[in-house]
Amino acid sequence: MERKEFIKSCGFACLGGLLLTSVFEGCASSKMVTGTIEEADLVVPESSFTIEKSSFKKYIVVQHESLKYPVCVYRFGPAEYTALLMRCTHQGAELQVFGDRLECPAHGSQFDDKGQVKNGPADTNLRTFPVTVQNNTIHISLK
Repeated sequence: MERKEFIKSCGFACLGGLLLTSVFEGCASSKMVTGTIEEADLVVPESSFTIEKSSFKKYIVVQHESLKYPVCVYRFGPAEYTALLMRCTHQGAELQVFGDRLECPAHGSQFDDKGQVKNGPADTNLRTFPVTVQNNTIHISLK
């Protein structure tokens, strides 16, 4: 293959990859939500978990400009939620969510959907927040 053909082939492959990525991102439902602060609570609508009438997201990531780290909220049932600060307890890196686990990109620590350490080097569980549901809104107490 000549250099010109190689560059042309690579260019088409890159364009195809970008197009395919944008198509898949458009199909995915966003799990990132911006919450509001009311007194000492981070508040999000309960509908943030809704995909369809009877289908729900397993988790959402709630952010607010006044928070240094986002909060991951897992839904286990109609009124059963867990809210976890997405800050690694090892060295403070922001965690990434992979379904039912959170993982630290810095050193690989892993936590389950309840905030329990599953794999070190972290040896302390994640900070959790009390969650209540009132009038179709989720209140995450930041106290």
